[in-house]
Amino acid sequence: MTALDLLAFNAVLAAALLSPGPALLFALRTALAFGRGAGIAAGMGLGLAAAGWTLAALLGLEAVFTLFPWAYTALKLGGAAYLIYIAWRTWRAARAPVAEATRKPRGRAFVDGAIINLGNPKSVLFAASVLIVVFPKGLSATEIALITANHMAVEWVFYSGFAVLLSGPPARRVYLGAKPWIDRAAAMMLGALGLKLLTDR
Repeated sequence: MTALDLLAFNAVLAAALLSPGPALLFALRTALAFGRGAGIAAGMGLGLAAAGWTLAALLGLEAVFTLFPWAYTALKLGGAAYLIYIAWRTWRAARAPVAEATRKPRGRAFVDGAIINLGNPKSVLFAASVLIVVFPKGLSATEIALITANHMAVEWVFYSGFAVLLSGPPARRVYLGAKPWIDRAAAMMLGALGLKLLTDR
């Protein structure tokens, strides 16, 4: 494995992070609604789970899903159900008073982020396809650990920067001024993504 391989992987990862999906939407809404600390904690959870899927792909979990498709289906259904639950919770809190709505324990934000990415087994299939193209065969244990740690670091830097940007006074003022509409739009999108994961074959 060369430094160029790692850079190529990071370029693909950056494009994936910027594409709309449940992780990006959850990170956006958490930072806007609950502030910098919760936004960073949510990103840490998202990044840890995403890096875990990369490690799983490197260790051959894709083959396990091929042999036991029920495991993939069970994980996908659980992830879809959790996304729909988050959507319902967000919708219900849309009209909550601002003081109440802007409190969220960082531990809870971390767990929610981790579960959202753990509940998307497509991540391991995406990671496997990228890894096959980018990295040579026969990676050592040290190289596998380096790729996994690199993935986690990239996600943490991305989501931390995202949280700092979106938790600033201008973004917060816009959010607080249109909170019911923004929360309901986020809830509808999260719910739609959950339903898509639920029904997608």
